[in-house]
Amino acid sequence: MKKLIYLDYASTTPIDQRVLEKMNNYFTIDGIFGNSSASNYLGIKTKNEIENARINIANIIGSKQEEIFFTSSATESINLAIKGIIYSYFTNKKKYIITSNMEHKSVLETCNFLKKLGIKIIYMTNSNTGILDLILLDNKIINQTILVSIMHINNEIGTINNIETIGNICKKKNVFFHVDATQSIGKYSLNLKKMNIDLLSFSSHKFYGPKGIGVLYVKKKSKIILTPLLHGGGQEKGLRSGTLATHQIIGMSTALIIANNEIKQEKKRIKILKKKFWNGIKNISGIYLNGNFKNSSPYIINIGFKNIFNKILMLEMKNIIISSSSACNSNKYNISHVLRALGLKKELIQSSIRISFGRFTTEEEIIFLIKKLHIIIKKIRQN
Repeated sequence: MKKLIYLDYASTTPIDQRVLEKMNNYFTIDGIFGNSSASNYLGIKTKNEIENARINIANIIGSKQEEIFFTSSATESINLAIKGIIYSYFTNKKKYIITSNMEHKSVLETCNFLKKLGIKIIYMTNSNTGILDLILLDNKIINQTILVSIMHINNEIGTINNIETIGNICKKKNVFFHVDATQSIGKYSLNLKKMNIDLLSFSSHKFYGPKGIGVLYVKKKSKIILTPLLHGGGQEKGLRSGTLATHQIIGMSTALIIANNEIKQEKKRIKILKKKFWNGIKNISGIYLNGNFKNSSPYIINIGFKNIFNKILMLEMKNIIISSSSACNSNKYNISHVLRALGLKKELIQSSIRISFGRFTTEEEIIFLIKKLHIIIKKIRQN
């Protein structure tokens, strides 16, 4: 067994070697390192490379080239989508946002910020397995609603929301629909041409591309007017100023092409590994599953062991890298808002761990993890 077993892919993924090799052509004097805003030969060549990457990304997610806007992260894309809509459309007659209390912090904190402007935030309550009540959502949308923001796949428990149906509801009610697709792009096939999604956010480092690059999809057909958050040189059609990071964009495009080429077989492989893992540990005394096994991503599983503090468990795991919650909560003392939204008490939340599988996860590692968990749980309980 190798020294490090990485099982925190929902937090971040390592760059694929093929991606890194491609990116190396865009750094140095011998490469295509120019400023894409410049009108010289190198600037034009750099811009062409960026536009080819934009086309590749658009083709994979079923959008148009002009609907793809590059940002620094999914967090920036989410901020730009939600704030951009509110700054453009907020009136006394239009002042409601609907979201879920299980969304990523970048959505929740953006909504908290907008409260100061007089925006009313309606939080949907999920079931105790994380399922969103779509009939209730339909009823919550009123004439004063501007935007609905719901994630596709939950980053902590893996629950899958039916974004196609939600999109249809939003279209019927004539409200904008934003999707945080950070945990699904590169793992699930989406065809945005056939979906009623107005805005969609994701980032590269969740599918083996570099950190520091994200995308905001803005549906052209919706004729959305977004107010920019950054002002400067007017890059990205005036929506997001700042010199484009060519190497990051090329890395993202390359990573997404690789992921898309392998998407079906990889999903099938990971599904088998997750099932093997759960079958190997589900009989451990005091174990519980957070979320819904059937209606969840095969890449994420969130489990707990009663009366075992997750921090102690993680210390005992040593060279096995897992997490106790979303990475956005890891540097804070507050407990997971997602697990709290499921109705779990503090003791159970502090006994929960998230394990996420990925491209470099092997069956050998899963077998080792199963054995290790049995040994560690028994050891902690004996002490």
